[in-house]
Amino acid sequence: MRRGKIEEGKATLRMEQDMQNDNCNMYDLIAYRIKASEKQTLSCCRFTPHPHAGDKWCIYPSYDFAHCTVDSLENITHSLCTLEFETRRASYYWLLHSLGLYMPYVWEYSRLNIANTVMSKRKLNYIVTNNHVDGWDDPRLLTLAGLRRRGVTPTAINAFVRGIGITRSDGSMIHVSRLEHHIREELNKTAPRTMVVLNPLKVIITNLESDKVLELDGKRWPDAQNDDPSAFSKVPFSRVVYIDQSDFRMKDSKDYYGFVPGKSVLLRYGFPIKCTNVVFADDNETIREIHAEYDPEKKTKPKGVLHWVAESSPGKEPIKVEVWLFEKLFNSKNPAELNDDWLSHINPNSKVVVSDAYAVSILKDAVVGDRFQFERLGYFAVDKDSEPGKLVFNRTVTLRDSYGKGGK
Repeated sequence: MRRGKIEEGKATLRMEQDMQNDNCNMYDLIAYRIKASEKQTLSCCRFTPHPHAGDKWCIYPSYDFAHCTVDSLENITHSLCTLEFETRRASYYWLLHSLGLYMPYVWEYSRLNIANTVMSKRKLNYIVTNNHVDGWDDPRLLTLAGLRRRGVTPTAINAFVRGIGITRSDGSMIHVSRLEHHIREELNKTAPRTMVVLNPLKVIITNLESDKVLELDGKRWPDAQNDDPSAFSKVPFSRVVYIDQSDFRMKDSKDYYGFVPGKSVLLRYGFPIKCTNVVFADDNETIREIHAEYDPEKKTKPKGVLHWVAESSPGKEPIKVEVWLFEKLFNSKNPAELNDDWLSHINPNSKVVVSDAYAVSILKDAVVGDRFQFERLGYFAVDKDSEPGKLVFNRTVTLRDSYGKGGK
């Protein structure tokens, strides 16, 4: 076997255990097997090269042989496994006793099951290798790489783990909102505030001079003191501003605090504006732009407050950014229970790409890993796919959830 004289599947090396044992994991388990190469050509070995020994080694240890011996040789004090490995404990100790090796302490606990996703390495490997997601660090996955890319901090993950604790009760399902609660708790204190408009709608301030640009103070932190200049950033306010399309409609209602014709709203950190006219495109349905007047004295006290982005100078559009919005990866709460049908429950809208969002100019200097709160939208982190002049932001979490409080 070791010299490559036998084909894969024709022979294995087994451990002589106890075929009469009540535990099937003591039935002469496989220790070594042959592993053939997936790509056999005239120029390469027909066996899978070993990571260290190369083509000179074509047999590979099984989990049952390698797990306990590696633990022992590396002086592991406690070998921690999930409950499905509890029946393998007998084989674990049998081999170490047979080899005369040190025996670590083995302890099993229930695996972490989080709703609307998969945690199994086998299932994760399948959706990654078959391109159902964008690699092991896809922000929709709860892998450490995916969480890091999404903007989740190690301290938030540790707080989540401490919060749920350890149990031997198998089958419990944790809602992802518990993790999101700890993420918000941290980012609410550490992520500076800024403004981004996902779906821009042009607003022309008709009573502001076309060449005039005012610099307003926008708070980077919700509890910033007025005498602390580092707690503020400059936000340009000009004749052309952009609000989100979702914040405007043609008909008002008693419980609506957005922008409608004839009604005033307050631009965050800025002035009250009143809609005076709506300009439609040629199809008479699509709104092309809104005309409004601002109240420089701030005498108007509207209830609605909108986030917005303005041209930093006449005729110069705000910086464009790409924003990735994530939802649950699976529509099913527990896709692991669906057997062969689990892939059909992948949420086709788990990732939404907003290509032409507008952002305030201070974000142009953001680098990969920087985290922000986009006011009214959630917490976001700069993605590694960002390029010079075109930043990409991942939404880490939304502002609020029923489990915990959101950001201020």
